[in-house]
Amino acid sequence: MAAGQTVAVYGAYGHTGRFVVAHLRERGFVPVLAGRDGGKLEALAEEHPGLAVRPAGVDDPAALDRALAGADAVVNCAGPFATTAAPVVEAALRAGIPYVDVAAEIEANADTFARFAERAKERGAVVVPAMAFYGGLGDLLATAAMGDWTTADEAHVAYGLSGWEPTEGTRLAGKVSAERRGGRRVRFAEGRLQYHTDELPTMTWPFPEPMGPRAVVGEFTMADVVTLPSHLSVPTVRTYMSTEAAGGVTGADTPAPTAVDERGRSAQTFLVDVVVRSGGRERRAVATGRDIYAVTAPLAVEALDRILTGRTRTTGVASAGALFDAADFLRSLAAASHLDWRTV
Repeated sequence: MAAGQTVAVYGAYGHTGRFVVAHLRERGFVPVLAGRDGGKLEALAEEHPGLAVRPAGVDDPAALDRALAGADAVVNCAGPFATTAAPVVEAALRAGIPYVDVAAEIEANADTFARFAERAKERGAVVVPAMAFYGGLGDLLATAAMGDWTTADEAHVAYGLSGWEPTEGTRLAGKVSAERRGGRRVRFAEGRLQYHTDELPTMTWPFPEPMGPRAVVGEFTMADVVTLPSHLSVPTVRTYMSTEAAGGVTGADTPAPTAVDERGRSAQTFLVDVVVRSGGRERRAVATGRDIYAVTAPLAVEALDRILTGRTRTTGVASAGALFDAADFLRSLAAASHLDWRTV
């Protein structure tokens, strides 16, 4: 355990950032509250007496350096990551500390790999983008499902969400991504990201129990199209979203998440079904849990703990499945977050 070490949380006052701060404290870490809005940081500090408050804008490198001073690692929870990821990674590299973020933005994650892979590797640094429900969890499940396979023909990640009430950050990230794509959609096929204007199909996905078959939107593309191909030899990655969730996240009037328990979690439930296929053979990994934003916190914090205690497989910019023992990580995650998972 890396308990007692200091972790700067950039965007600490956001919906996901609050979960991360709380989970860090549960695990024995000391969070530093950082972000762009000093007033919101001070308000959060009233809920967590004794924690340092360090405002810093991403356009102010000196302020970012002060925010990370003395920290053992930083986790970036502040979207849109198209704006925040690069400056905070740069600050982490200057400080010589690991960087983890929870970005679900496809292009922002691709940018992190492209921009920092060589420099981070040369310095022996660890930079982990998309260590979250989207990107991180699917990558861990796909890696566990692959097992001893060194390659596969295709990977499918199907998200069975009971619904999706997006945060303000999710909406803003989606707006930024849409603007970057010029209104086009994106898929990963033939070993690369492809942009297109095709209509997205609706189909039935055979989710296992307790969910069962459910209507999904096909090619509802998420961050898995960046994380999986970054280290798995899979030329085609497709992701799917239950129609209830797809309608919720794109609906203009969908409310923000509502807490229904003492931990601040919503009533949302999920089942993630990952299928990898190779030469007519099929392997599967399934995870079930509650609240996609809340489960991101134990994902990010478990990653930090493993990085700080040297339980990693590589350096540089790396996704969850490349950096960690996927099955062992998922077992630890299950204990920390009441997430259930299995391979089939």
